[in-house]
Amino acid sequence: MKSFPILITLLFLSLSINAQEFKFENETIDYGKVVKASNGERTFHFTNIGLAPLIISRVQSSCGCTIPEKPEAPIMPGEKGEIKVSYDTKRLRQFNKQITIFSNAKQPRKVIKIKGTVTTEISLETEKSMLSEH
Repeated sequence: MKSFPILITLLFLSLSINAQEFKFENETIDYGKVVKASNGERTFHFTNIGLAPLIISRVQSSCGCTIPEKPEAPIMPGEKGEIKVSYDTKRLRQFNKQITIFSNAKQPRKVIKIKGTVTTEISLETEKSMLSEH
């Protein structure tokens, strides 16, 4: 009879060890066409849909041109969190980069992506806003 509470405790611990899980609104952010040296910051939004606090230990980008920023505090069940990404838009080219998230979630490594094209062309929308300011 003494083993029953131990069994229940072990079962609870095994379920709670991997009870963290996050769901992203979007796993890829498409910058589209961005003008050289424009704002390269974007934000990935997610929710902890698990039953325990989600702890992101680190985030790592596939190159030095992309700088990710992780949340410092644990994300509690049901709460929202965000990962900020800054891409260096001073480089003219098409880009497709990966950001790897290391956490205590069911899937301990999660890959999210950014893509787009840095160009010297000014978009029609940017041109309109520049004209309306004068």
